[in-house]
Amino acid sequence: MQTEQLIEIVRGALEDVKARDIEVIDVRGKSSITSYMVVASGTSKRHVVSLAHAVSDKVKEVGIQPLGTEGQTDGEWVLVDLGEVVVHVLMPDARSYYDLEHLWRFDSREDATSEAALETGSDTKVSG
Repeated sequence: MQTEQLIEIVRGALEDVKARDIEVIDVRGKSSITSYMVVASGTSKRHVVSLAHAVSDKVKEVGIQPLGTEGQTDGEWVLVDLGEVVVHVLMPDARSYYDLEHLWRFDSREDATSEAALETGSDTKVSG
């Protein structure tokens, strides 16, 4: 199965159980652990756990066995490892605190250019 197909299956499972703010982050070249991260929020700890279960169940239906799942007992942040795709389902406060989207979208070239612009007083923006 293609990675893009797996991402769509994950996204569909999350949407079916009403996940909020689903984001797909390309971490190729930034992480040796996975190629993509999918981040989503639940409305309660029970909802977070249900979302993770929905992802696991849906991928099993298409013959993919999750490599591991962490955080189901707490429900604040549940991780489902699918190899090329790692799914993070978090409570909104935990998601805001850890800010995975910013962490993994970080581009050192953009940051260096932004810092140089600040030092010179320029308002030049760099697009990635």
